[in-house]
Amino acid sequence: MTDLDLMSTLAQKGDTKMVLLVMDGLGGLPRETGGPTELEAAATPNLDRLAREGMVGLMHTVDIGISPGSGPGHLGLFGYDPLKYLIGRGVLEAVGIGLALTDQDVAARGNFCTVDGNGLITDRRAGRIPTEECARMVGLIEDITLPGVEVIVKPVREYRFALVLRGSGLSPHLNETDPQKTGLKPIPVQAQDGSPEARHTAELVGMWVEKVRERIKNEHPANMVTLRGWAKEPGLPSMEQVFKIRAAALAVYPMYKGLASLAGMTLIGGLANLDDQLQALRREWNAFDFFFFHYKYTDSRGEDGDFDAKVKEIEKVDKIIPQIVELKPDVLVVTGDHSTPAVLKSHSWHPVPVLMWAPGVSRSNPNVTGFGESQCLMGALGQFRASSLMGLITAHALRQIKFGA
Repeated sequence: MTDLDLMSTLAQKGDTKMVLLVMDGLGGLPRETGGPTELEAAATPNLDRLAREGMVGLMHTVDIGISPGSGPGHLGLFGYDPLKYLIGRGVLEAVGIGLALTDQDVAARGNFCTVDGNGLITDRRAGRIPTEECARMVGLIEDITLPGVEVIVKPVREYRFALVLRGSGLSPHLNETDPQKTGLKPIPVQAQDGSPEARHTAELVGMWVEKVRERIKNEHPANMVTLRGWAKEPGLPSMEQVFKIRAAALAVYPMYKGLASLAGMTLIGGLANLDDQLQALRREWNAFDFFFFHYKYTDSRGEDGDFDAKVKEIEKVDKIIPQIVELKPDVLVVTGDHSTPAVLKSHSWHPVPVLMWAPGVSRSNPNVTGFGESQCLMGALGQFRASSLMGLITAHALRQIKFGA
């Protein structure tokens, strides 16, 4: 685990370049006993070459045996101990779409969902409605008011929206209303502690949910909402303060932009796909030291339970590796924020494969022939917690001074 105070005393500025390529939900499981994982089944000649030339290992993004959410998983990748720095998804969604939060705000991520005539959820994501439909749905509920607080509702992407309550005496200690399964009703909003602030906030949110239900009950497929990830803005020390780097985020989805923004990265806008991200990487190469390059769809296909589709997404990323290598990064890391095995259709506790390519300053294992979970078991990096990753990256980028005399 990286101590941020210690790292800030060791880190130094330099002219080396670092790329952290995150394939969301990269880790997987075989779909039959003895078979390959999604990463092992994928044709990845470029990643395999880097694995032979560099180092591989397995990484626990929170801790051993913990199934991480995307927020904690990424915080670990960025060098923050996610057990110390707790950030709810609501803040990430809100900041990711450019909302400036204040110390009077509590934020939640909202999902439009589909319920039947008995109020039972039949689709937790309302058929993954397009972003344009999400914006229309938000338009139906954005003028709902509550006594004594300001209510802000903004579309995020597909079926997701951000909800912010702004006022005094608000608490983020509320439950999540998504039961995580179909066939159940949304869970009523309740305070998670006995404080009057939490009870008051739960009452307000309950009023809002009921007003939303009345507004959209005749819509289809999005005729109800669930809320999750209640949080307040955490005030993280920036990556520039800790690691002495100028960091840029090449992310498409708002949540990951939010994470990067909270860590002090500069958000590069106008990105919709891998080609846009590659063009931005080339364009911004001289302006920054560190690039966070995020790819979402490996996770999405895992959550869909589609093993073959996840394999294809991994192969898409492998094809762009030569274009990143052409820029001659001093350190290139390829990993994930958690595992999302298609056979489980969810995030899991399994450690994530990690590849670090740092020409001239890394030790390799000649027995490693490619990039996959079984190969990573033999890798020179071993197994470690993700909050140590940034220390490893900056060390291999020659961005640290010696510790002690």
